[in-house]
Parts: sequence; structure tokens; C-alpha cells
Amino acid sequence: MTSLWLADRARTPTSRHSISGEPSADVVVVGAGITGLIAAVLLARAGKDVLVLESRFVGAGATGNTTAKLSLLQGSKLSKVGGKHGPDLTAKYLEGNREGQAWVLRHCESRGIDVQREDAFTYAQSADGVETARREFDAARSAGLGVDWVDEADVPFPFSGGVRLRDQAQLDPMALLDSLVVELLEHGGRIWEDSRVQRVSRLGRVLRLRVRGADTDEITVRTTQLVLATGVPILDRGGFFARVEAQRSYCMAFDVPGDVTRGMYISTDSPTRSVRYAPTDHGDVLIVGGAGHPVGREKSPAAAVEELAKWATLHYPGATRTHYWSAQDYSPADGLPYVGPILPGFDSICVATGFDKWGMSNGPAAALALSSRILGGRMDWADAFASWSPHELSGLATAAHANLEVGFNLAKGWVTPVAASSDPAPEGCGVVSGPPWHLQARSTVGGVEHVVSPVCPHLGGIVNWNDADDAWECPLHGSRFAPDGTLLEGPATRDLTRSV
Repeated sequence: MTSLWLADRARTPTSRHSISGEPSADVVVVGAGITGLIAAVLLARAGKDVLVLESRFVGAGATGNTTAKLSLLQGSKLSKVGGKHGPDLTAKYLEGNREGQAWVLRHCESRGIDVQREDAFTYAQSADGVETARREFDAARSAGLGVDWVDEADVPFPFSGGVRLRDQAQLDPMALLDSLVVELLEHGGRIWEDSRVQRVSRLGRVLRLRVRGADTDEITVRTTQLVLATGVPILDRGGFFARVEAQRSYCMAFDVPGDVTRGMYISTDSPTRSVRYAPTDHGDVLIVGGAGHPVGREKSPAAAVEELAKWATLHYPGATRTHYWSAQDYSPADGLPYVGPILPGFDSICVATGFDKWGMSNGPAAALALSSRILGGRMDWADAFASWSPHELSGLATAAHANLEVGFNLAKGWVTPVAASSDPAPEGCGVVSGPPWHLQARSTVGGVEHVVSPVCPHLGGIVNWNDADDAWECPLHGSRFAPDGTLLEGPATRDLTRSV
């Protein structure tokens, strides 16, 4: 399961070599996705000594697995933000995204990165979705976007009207990340892959990060400024894991006979359908996305993924799937991203999360806001991205409901498995069984059986099997693990325990 952007891509080693003592940096950025690398470049341009730590490899998270639509029209996002926060914060949210988008486009132009300028559409698949699309049209107009309403579009799938915003952008996100790595190194910055931060302590103004490498060696890195650009913060301070909901969604690329649909489309009604094309060395391919669900809470994600594939081949006869992948995003309780100090007044550790599947513009905006804050400046629109703000009160009901779901899934995970079994799981399956004092998670993938503890090391949730990705997922806060228990993404910072 490798995305179109990561497939056939040679990794350029950027890991540390022969480190002795306690290395240090002015700023340590954790996470080598679009947010972390842009923040690192901006700070390195300003003369800061910057070190980026990445637990896996550049682009391994959401950025390397996105649909990479760089658009100010973001599904029904503006109407949702406006409904909770009113026109002023909506305008600031839009302005932050506009500056993030503009920064990426300038960078791509200066570095010769190919960008396709296309119209973006938020559309209704049926009459049921028209009202939501109309609300987005009104919200976008009120916020100053030059959108128009279209009743028809040149597409082979159902289209019952929608909002169009002209001249938006799409790109290959890994080409962008690779160029950011090059610029970071040009400015004297460093990046270490296969370097997982497991804990952070503080002594005076100095932060000490315990970092474990792929070869299991552990070192300490010192800094006075830490930026956590890890999807969801890997530190529990601030409780951001309880203020966002982890969402998994899926993408497929298809070779399509004849012409591929131009433009970027996302539906307002369920099941969500996201469409764009991507140029490749062998011609344009179609990218279709959807089948999203809360992480760890879907009985069979594979069924929804299969439905998505059937939708594509129904409307694009003769389409042949070439790639399949998935990504994880985090939906904030109050609808706006959380960017800033991990705790009020604690600026030495900053976070960026809650991009709600629109990280291609929210991520750069977050990087601009964070780098400006660290360097002593301020963005006028930063209120809409604040990690701590009175506008969060609008999300209290959503957060309360989400955490009731967490409590339910915590209890359910511990009481549901009762029958112990030593039988191997069928191929492609994972099963949790046993009494609460001796639970085991068994899976078989590629003919290899794995047995691990199902207890998530974050807060003790019991993982569930994702049959679309062959992975263990925690239904509490979205930590994910490979069949052998290897951590794929947080907020957990350690693997599942292997059973002996």
C-alpha cells in the first residue's frame, strides 16, 4: 500500500551519523511533513540552527498520502466554520489559507515544481446534497471568495449542482517536500529520519528530548524551542488528543481509457467522493478518494474501499487501479486548527494540529504563524488558528460527545474479547481474544502470523483490526500499528508489546 506520490521514489538518506554527546539546536521540529518542513525552512532562513526529527521518513504521514489539492474552496468547510464562529473568524481562517497557498505557489515557481492550475468544485451528488452546497456557496461569497454556482459539469458521475472556484492548484506533494529538504540543507539545517521522539523533559529553559533511532540506539537532544508538527501532538500536555478526532480516508489511482476528468471535485453528501487527476510519465491518471471513517471504529473499512473502487469503475469504464493508499487527518472539536503553544503561555513548545483534511494550505499557514511567533512577529489572521482561545467554547459539545465515544470504546475493548484462542488468524485478518488479564492480538499477513498485546501504550485502549490497511488501530485517539506491533503514527510513542 504505497501512494502514487511515494511509489518508485528513491529515498535520500538524511539520518544522523556518528553522533556523540548531546546534540543541540536552536529549534527542533518534530515531523517532516508540509508543516514541519516549511516551518523549518522559514526559521533556517532567519538564521536559526534547525534540526528536524522524523520518526519514519520524509512524507511518511499525511503529506505523502494526501490528494494534494491546494484549494481555498474546501468542501463545506467555510459554512461549518461560519456557523460556529461567525464572519470575522471565517475571514481570518480564509486569509491564513490564502497566505499558505500563496507561499507554496511562490516556492514551487522559484524551484521549478510543476503545479496544475484547475477549478475546484464542491458539489452535490444528488438533490440531498444541494442545500449543503448552497450554504457553502453563500459562506464563500460572504467571505470574499469569487465563487460561482454551476448546475452542470463535464463529469461522468452524478452532479446535481455545485460551487466552483476558479484557478486553484494541485501538485505532487513529494516534489514539494523534496525541494524543502534541499532548501533546509542549503541554509545549514539538519534532518534526521528514523528518529522517534519518545519523551521530553525540561530543566530551566532547556528542553531535553529522548530520541530513539531505528537501530534502537537512544540519544538526548537539547533545545530551547520545540515545534510538534506530527499530525496530533505526541505529548499529552494540552490534551489535544481529546480535542481532535482521528479520521482515516482512502485513495486510489486509476489508468483511464480516453480523457481524464479535469478539475478538482469533492462531494457534500455521503458517501464522500473526491476526484482529481495527476500527470505522470505515462500520462494522466485519475485519483479517487473517500470511504472515510473514525480510526479504529469501522467494522470493515475494506467494504467501503471496495465500494469506492466500484464507483470509479462504474463511472470510468475500463479504469484499471494502479495504486491504493490511505491517510490520517484530525478533525478539531471547534472546526478551527490548533496552532501555537502547547499550554497557555508555554511558548517553548508549540503544536500544529486539526487541519481537518485540508493540510495543503492549513499546514503552510500553520508554519507561517509558528515561525512568525517564534521570531517575534504576528500574523493578523492568527486568531483563527490559535491553540488556546475563547472560540473553543463553541466546540465543547462536540468534544464532550467525542470523549463519551472514547469512554465507550475503552470499556467495549476490554470486555468484548472473552474467548481465548491459539488458532492463527485467517490471511488478512486480525483478531483480539482472551480474558482481560491475558488479551492477545493475532494477525496473519503475507502468510506470516504475528501475536502482540492489543493494549495501546498511549492510554490503554484495545486496538481493532483495519482490514483495508492490514493494521491495528486504537479507537480512542487514533494510534496505528503494523501487524507486528510497530508504531505507525501517534499519539502513542511506543510499539505494541510483542507476545512471547
